[in-house]
Amino acid sequence: MFDRWNIAGFDRESAVALVRGGFNPLPAVILACRGLREPEAAREFLSGGLERLTDPLSMADMDKAAARVRAAIASGERVAVYGDYDVDGITASCLVAGHLRSRGLDCRIYIPQRLEEGYGVKSAALDTIKSWGCTLVITVDCGITAVEEAEHAKMIGLDLVITDHHRCGDAIPDCLAAVDPKRPDCHSPAKELAGVGVAFKLICAVEGPGSEERLLASFSDLVATGTVADVMPVTGENRVLIKLGLDSLRAGERPGLAKLRAAAGLEGKALNVSNVGFAMAPRINAAGRLGSTDTAVELLMTRDPARAEILAGELCAMNRERQRIEGDMYKEALDLLESAPPEGRPIVLASRTWHQGICGIVASRLCEKFGLPAIMICVKDGIGRGSCRSVGGFNLYDALSRCRDVLLGFGGHEMAAGLTVSEDRVDELRRRLADLYGPGPGRAQRVLDVDLEVIKPELLSLRNVQALDELEPYGPGNPQPTLCMRDVLVENCAGLSDGKHTKLWLSLQGQVFEAVFFSRSPEELGARTGRRAHVAFTPQINEFRGRRTVQLMLTDFVPADQDPNPLL
Repeated sequence: MFDRWNIAGFDRESAVALVRGGFNPLPAVILACRGLREPEAAREFLSGGLERLTDPLSMADMDKAAARVRAAIASGERVAVYGDYDVDGITASCLVAGHLRSRGLDCRIYIPQRLEEGYGVKSAALDTIKSWGCTLVITVDCGITAVEEAEHAKMIGLDLVITDHHRCGDAIPDCLAAVDPKRPDCHSPAKELAGVGVAFKLICAVEGPGSEERLLASFSDLVATGTVADVMPVTGENRVLIKLGLDSLRAGERPGLAKLRAAAGLEGKALNVSNVGFAMAPRINAAGRLGSTDTAVELLMTRDPARAEILAGELCAMNRERQRIEGDMYKEALDLLESAPPEGRPIVLASRTWHQGICGIVASRLCEKFGLPAIMICVKDGIGRGSCRSVGGFNLYDALSRCRDVLLGFGGHEMAAGLTVSEDRVDELRRRLADLYGPGPGRAQRVLDVDLEVIKPELLSLRNVQALDELEPYGPGNPQPTLCMRDVLVENCAGLSDGKHTKLWLSLQGQVFEAVFFSRSPEELGARTGRRAHVAFTPQINEFRGRRTVQLMLTDFVPADQDPNPLL
């Protein structure tokens, strides 16, 4: 739940101008709340045309990277693509390898085992790639901090081209090319591309000007899946790539993703960013978390629908196993925190029995539940590997940088990171982070950004809520609209799924809305019939037995008599 609601509000004249410009009233108000006050500016923001794609050669070292790949194609070299084990890395690996194979190259994919090798480029892996007879290795979604490994590649005679999107270290690896929009000397405006987005830019540079449309026809589904899964901003160039990719996913042009969509229960349903991020991506991620990325790679590369169906089923089975392990670990973490409450300080937990591949998910759940930074550390042979998640207002990367003398290694960004630490220094890390977090509990408030307070319930008509589809795709930078209503009456409420979730009937000025709050029981919400409350929600269309109604997906529920009140 949230400490405070930040209700944006809107300029009435701007909303009226947008309505006169052809926008439905509800999307018009949301756009006005977000500062888009002129119809032309709003249409430009929502557009998804190829003209918004930036020049790949504006990226530092991209000319060198493209030239080396073209040389490999011309001479028929054996090439390896070195990726990461998450969805971004897997889709990027398949994109580059798929394109190079289409150009006739023998292109191998190397994705490290999460549990045995860990994240990033490793010298031993480069030795393996060299033994395959490869002369060039292209990294995707990793490598920008691989300074020592780049030196090793040179020593063994292996050309290295790095493509990445993560924050750079103190030095750029000495290699043939290191392409990363976050390089200090990179002048490309496309700073927020995912790893798969940078990989796509590479093949566009290899193929030359005017190739984007043709390449998007083949690979936009992979670009969109990886970008959504990596929770990149859905603005600018990413918005174009995701929008086109969703069209490709809906068309079912790649057998593996089509069968995965069906296996995830999405066949016949509207496909959007939420579906991809919360239904399809976790099934691909499960392969990396449980050490079986080959299954995910084969799924994305196969052209055989029958084989794709089998592989999609295997990924779903892995995801169910991941969910089981996650549930056990989450319960253990809560038990530990019950005996030693965090008291407003960053959560740092360690265990020798936890599954390294699941730590990040559990850290995210703890972060959400307690509103505190959370680190889950899996210890083996005296060495702990941790997954870290943060909350707004606490820069995790900077904090870990200031603890580097305690750590064996770390990497990531302000909201998510990974670290390596000796088991005997975990307590010291906990103390240091507590000091950096600042005195007193609740330093970083959990703030809910609300676009609009609904005063007149008729604004939430079926037609208006349906029109919110104009704002898709949603994501960071263009979040799904969050609205609120004050002083609604709980006409009725009931637990769902043995009390795990809550269904409510809420009325405002005599109009009744059905609402659902996931992962909270009525008792946890403080919801009961006859009570008044303030609610924050996302409106959506619910279809049941041919009947379409507006349903409120609740984000927060605050009894009207609660003190303190987050609306004040």
